[in-house]
Amino acid sequence: MPLGDSITDGNGGYRVELWNSLVTSGKSVNFVGTLSSGPVALPDRDHEGHSGWTISQISGSVESWLGVHRPHAILLQIGTNDMLQDQDLSNAPNRLSALIDRITAMVPTSTLFVASITRLTNPTFNQRVLAYNAAIPAIVDAKRAAGRNVHFVDMYPAVSDA
Repeated sequence: MPLGDSITDGNGGYRVELWNSLVTSGKSVNFVGTLSSGPVALPDRDHEGHSGWTISQISGSVESWLGVHRPHAILLQIGTNDMLQDQDLSNAPNRLSALIDRITAMVPTSTLFVASITRLTNPTFNQRVLAYNAAIPAIVDAKRAAGRNVHFVDMYPAVSDA
């Protein structure tokens, strides 16, 4: 389940390369979600990428999506809109931690990949991103130490300015 904000939706965004890479390596893939969009190059367009949504908004709906789809893997990238909208920035990592707890409680046998958010061209927004991203590895490490199947993916250096 690709889960997050517009970067997850992103007219296919990272999902095209991920799909191609998995299929090329012989993996069977089925993206799941209540939304469907993306370029023709993406054979499976299902996702939960909600443009403009914040951590709290995703958290408010995630249990219903997980209940329907019961994904084996969740690809979570969320927080960009919290940074852009100046949404209680100091507590954004706490909201992410609570969202991770909701996800792992709902589908404890799933693997959750938590991505840092990508850089932003506006220096003020990008400073917020850097501060938020700095908190994510410790959150993920704490969840792993508690026995949750959670992994950190550093997307900040992997994607050019958004």
